Amino acid sequence: MTQGERRTPARRTVLGAAGAAVLGASAALAAGADTAHAAAGRPPGRGYRSLPVPTVIGHRGASGYRPEHTLGSYRHALDLGAHVVEQDLVPTRDGHLVCRHENDITGTTDVADHPEFASRRTTKTVDGTTLTGWFTEDFTLAELKTLRAKERIPGIRQENTLYDGRWTVPSFEEVLRWAEDEGRRRGRPIWLHVETKHPSYFRSLGLGLEERLARLLRRYGRHRANSPTFLQSFEPSSIQRLAGLVDAPGVVLLSGPASRPWDFVEAGDPRTVADLVTPEGLRWIASYAKGIGPTLDLVIPKDAGGRLGTPTTLVRDAHAEGLILHPYTHRNENAFLPADFRRGTDPTEYGDAFGALKRYLETGIDGIFSDNPDTALLAAEDLTARG
Repeated sequence: MTQGERRTPARRTVLGAAGAAVLGASAALAAGADTAHAAAGRPPGRGYRSLPVPTVIGHRGASGYRPEHTLGSYRHALDLGAHVVEQDLVPTRDGHLVCRHENDITGTTDVADHPEFASRRTTKTVDGTTLTGWFTEDFTLAELKTLRAKERIPGIRQENTLYDGRWTVPSFEEVLRWAEDEGRRRGRPIWLHVETKHPSYFRSLGLGLEERLARLLRRYGRHRANSPTFLQSFEPSSIQRLAGLVDAPGVVLLSGPASRPWDFVEAGDPRTVADLVTPEGLRWIASYAKGIGPTLDLVIPKDAGGRLGTPTTLVRDAHAEGLILHPYTHRNENAFLPADFRRGTDPTEYGDAFGALKRYLETGIDGIFSDNPDTALLAAEDLTARG
């Protein structure tokens, strides 16, 4: 099927017959945390150690089904059974934290349709990359609230455009209040996985993220070691800074092996991600963080043809330092799957997501970020059933 052609119901058949069982399966996983930990070879614990293993993290909510970083996406992730829901944080001009994957909101809001903001379009360099568009730091929260969220990748997720304009850009404080309400309604704490985006860039603008985030966490009682909150960043210094402000567990995100965290670039630190995933690098991370969030390619590299190869020793080495692993990102569509798990030639269609998840989960990772948390939950159930 070519892009833009109407898709048939077969696109969702990866979940079809199992759809009615998803909530029951995820509820069983959530209720059976002790069993999940036992299957993973570790006893139940407090805080993040009490989560089911593997933990399913709704990536920007349930962004495979709803526009990302909206209350609709977050709520749908919980409805599908996700154990944790992710937020990415960027600031507004007046110092509020809002949930967007990037500060460039050109592709995730209808800002281009607002003539009153036409003059705000500009070109900036963020972490060495030149971008032209509209940026959160040039808007007040009140101004951002006049915008509506939309699907970021409509060419791949055409169904999600049905929800364009339905939700606003949520502030992080709004999400914290939402999580409290959802927790009361569902009778359990709502776990959040909160990322500071481009922290060095924003600190250079006088909009430091960590202090603002710490104040909100304290206000809503999420600053403790056993609070239902992870704090994550691609910049290790951001996690170090947060560790001095709150006790919530930190997670260092890791991209490609040749890349360098931007704070390393600015500080002249020559280390790359390849250095950080060595036993020595992991020991350094473990001195201030509780986990790592590596790209899935650091767990199982792909060959030149895009097929999964042999797992690295990263899981074993990280566990040896007491670190948990929450790799990113599982998605159902062919466009995002390893070549050996694609089905057909249409990048928008679902491939063998369960086959790919089986390979990843069998490595012993502690959790996984997923745009399709229901799929990941069923794969996790398969793993624990075999265990």
